Amino acid sequence: MSNLKVLSVFGTRPEAVKMAPVVKALKSAPGIESYVCVTAQHREMLDQVLDLFQIQPDIDLDIMRPGQSLASLTANILENLSPILEKVNPDWVLVQGDTTTVMTAALLSYYHRIRIAHVEAGLRTGDKWQPFPEEVNRKIASVLADLHFAPTNHSRENLLREGVPDWRIKVTGNPVIDSLHAITQRPAPLEIARFLEENQIYSGGRQLVLVTAHRRENFGEPLEQICLALRFLAEHYKHRLHFVYPVHLNPNVKDVVHRMLGEIPNLSLLPPLGYLPLVHLMKNAVLVLTDSGGIQEEATALGIPTLVLRHTTERPEGVAAGVLKLVGTDTETIEKEAVNLLDNEQAYQAMSKAKNPFGDGHAAERIVSALQEFSDMESEINGVTP
Repeated sequence: MSNLKVLSVFGTRPEAVKMAPVVKALKSAPGIESYVCVTAQHREMLDQVLDLFQIQPDIDLDIMRPGQSLASLTANILENLSPILEKVNPDWVLVQGDTTTVMTAALLSYYHRIRIAHVEAGLRTGDKWQPFPEEVNRKIASVLADLHFAPTNHSRENLLREGVPDWRIKVTGNPVIDSLHAITQRPAPLEIARFLEENQIYSGGRQLVLVTAHRRENFGEPLEQICLALRFLAEHYKHRLHFVYPVHLNPNVKDVVHRMLGEIPNLSLLPPLGYLPLVHLMKNAVLVLTDSGGIQEEATALGIPTLVLRHTTERPEGVAAGVLKLVGTDTETIEKEAVNLLDNEQAYQAMSKAKNPFGDGHAAERIVSALQEFSDMESEINGVTP
């Protein structure tokens, strides 16, 4: 009986966070020969997660270049990943999410007639421009995938509406919750403990609000509107709240944020953070304002009310459950919704106690089991001994 050969391909920090428990489960599963290839679409931030979860890639394409366009990034992955697929010749390529790495790896696997399994499949906003380019990336991956690991029943329904056969879909939960459970058991990094102590969060003198905003569709006026709301909220709650905003290095974000928010005493602008310090900031926050995807899941799993700085979300089950609220990028709307949560105890408790719909921390086990079961089923249908 030959082993099932699985090549996991990812390239960004969010992918690595969500794939880490899957890679670990694959490595320990009998009958599976597991390989990891990183494109390093995001070099430094990816490496932080690889070190944190002690993942040693078998192949590192190292394709990140300063100022690289989407076209150049796609071309570089196509050129560099293709010979890897020829050399490894896996039974499955496993991809996660909606990045350029995901879309390109799925397309190449199709070219090489290699089966594709898609983790976090079926997320949709219904608007190809929001988020850009992620909405189209994940739809392309879904067209090409042979097996779809949907995090929720809502994601499964999206895939069924698009014509994916039910037997090719497995609802697993999102492995980001697996990673979150593991990381919250670790002590806070020393620099985060000091930050919380210096800003009186540990002592209860102030409460913490975590902000992340960096999406392409929010570049320009939308980000300026967000910053104006943050200025108002920081001033309005100057004795009660301390805001912390890890700022993306992209000049479209960094330049605007530092210009508009750089001298506010109770608002700290930090460089991009690793996953461990970010989670511990989140764990200590009373409120999260974000345009990120993964943080919508992580914050709600921690029971922290979250205002989503977007007009659409691919996680509407979070909105339906009451753990997320879409507020867009209008200054007045952000201010109004944040003040309501911070000053209305009933509204705050309703969000913080809502049930998290994104998983129970066992997604990776389900993904590996489903991959094995599907491969066995295909072998039986085709009359091939696995």
